[in-house]
Amino acid sequence: AAGGGVVGGLLSISAGGVSHRVSHKVSAGAIGRPAPELALLSLAGREYDLASLRGKPVVVNFWASWCVPCRQEAQVLNAAARATPGVQFLGADIQDSDAAARSYQAEFQSPYPVGPIVRGSYLRFGVIAPPETYFIDSDGKVVARFLGPLNPTRLAAYLASIQ
Repeated sequence: AAGGGVVGGLLSISAGGVSHRVSHKVSAGAIGRPAPELALLSLAGREYDLASLRGKPVVVNFWASWCVPCRQEAQVLNAAARATPGVQFLGADIQDSDAAARSYQAEFQSPYPVGPIVRGSYLRFGVIAPPETYFIDSDGKVVARFLGPLNPTRLAAYLASIQ
């Protein structure tokens, strides 16, 4: 059903000859549509608006300091962000306190902007629980979504889908 129903999906991506089938449920309006409004205020104090990043592929990772799987994928995301300068990574901190987010960042030191959402909502993306990562092409369209912690192979496959 359009406009907020949930539909099952299956995504098959091939990277380096390795095929990954990722079963997931997505908001009916998320995949294949323009990304919902989202702006975050980085912990460094700068605002990043997703709409202003059109023309560049974007990875939006929804995370929280208390989320154990977020901690598992943090270094994977950091390495990928450093290795793919043509892709803008954003870390949207959800359901967290400022002090906890700053402590998490002091530990993991993401090389990309991270901070709380100041416009829009993670709910508009259909986020159920962190970590969830959305892959947005240079036209601003949501191409894919991954639920749970990413490993390097899966992340590389998803990045290939937006570059």
